[in-house]
Amino acid sequence: MRQELGYKEKSGQFTKFGQWYAERVQDPQYRNAPWCDMFLAWAADKADITDYVGQFAWTPSHAAWFIEQGAWTQKPEPGALVFFDWRGGKSYKGVDHVGVVERVTGAKIHTIEANVDRVWLKRKTRETDKVVGYGLPRMVKANAERLDEIRSTERPFVSPPRQETGQGSPLDMLGTPHALLAAMVLVTVVLSLRATRRGRGTHRRLPWPWNAPSSPPSGPAPDRANALVIGKAPFAQEKTPAKPLAKEKALAQEKRLAKEKALAKDKAPAKSHPAPAQPGRPARARVPAGPAHQPAHQPAHEPAHQPAHQAAREPVRHPSPSRRRPYDLD
Repeated sequence: MRQELGYKEKSGQFTKFGQWYAERVQDPQYRNAPWCDMFLAWAADKADITDYVGQFAWTPSHAAWFIEQGAWTQKPEPGALVFFDWRGGKSYKGVDHVGVVERVTGAKIHTIEANVDRVWLKRKTRETDKVVGYGLPRMVKANAERLDEIRSTERPFVSPPRQETGQGSPLDMLGTPHALLAAMVLVTVVLSLRATRRGRGTHRRLPWPWNAPSSPPSGPAPDRANALVIGKAPFAQEKTPAKPLAKEKALAQEKRLAKEKALAKDKAPAKSHPAPAQPGRPARARVPAGPAHQPAHQPAHEPAHQPAHQAAREPVRHPSPSRRRPYDLD
């Protein structure tokens, strides 16, 4: 680092430190950018301490990195990186410039800084009123070593290597890729068979010639050409709709009633015709005995007398010896 003291940037703010950083991050805009922090990254790379110093071109990000590493302090010491805010702020977000502390004398610090007085790499003596804080590379290194030690103690006991026996168990094949593939294929086949059986009852049976009814068709024979045109199978028989069960029962009941009525008429005796009435004597009509058929003003043993002309008009009805059924028709 001290060998570079007195370096001056070229025209257009070009520096070899900016060119090195631009090639490192694959971004050409850093060739002509402010180079105070890029000089520290270049020097750390040459000394092989980049892991403890960091590699940045933007000073606020560099200060935030030290804070995250737990290596941020307000006390200066040689070898520390000092961060300045020319407005006097105390937040890392307002950092404008960075340098390296070479030594500390009282309230002043002696530094090596790049891009000072606009173009130079030189030594400077500074007051601490514009200092925001200090980044300590030694603390970064100590924290990294402690973290490595903690990680190494996460597994204090290392399990001994497993001894392989000459004869393996048949169950060892269950976890192999071939066994898993075979199991997947078997499950797929079983599910396919179940789905096929479940949907077998929902298929529609087509009227092909071999499952057509044996009885000859009642209508004219279907034309083969017309059947092919309309999309029906040739020689397919149309199924005649079956008669409803209720209609068949009604027809059977009507036949049975008609038969019973004919039998009842055959058994009934022939009706007798009344004898012609004699002149001068009223005709007598047979009236069944009983108080329900007698007039109210006549006794039960005397028959009712009717005029001759009235008896001639109205025929006498005799009761039938056979009992009338409620379903007989007149």
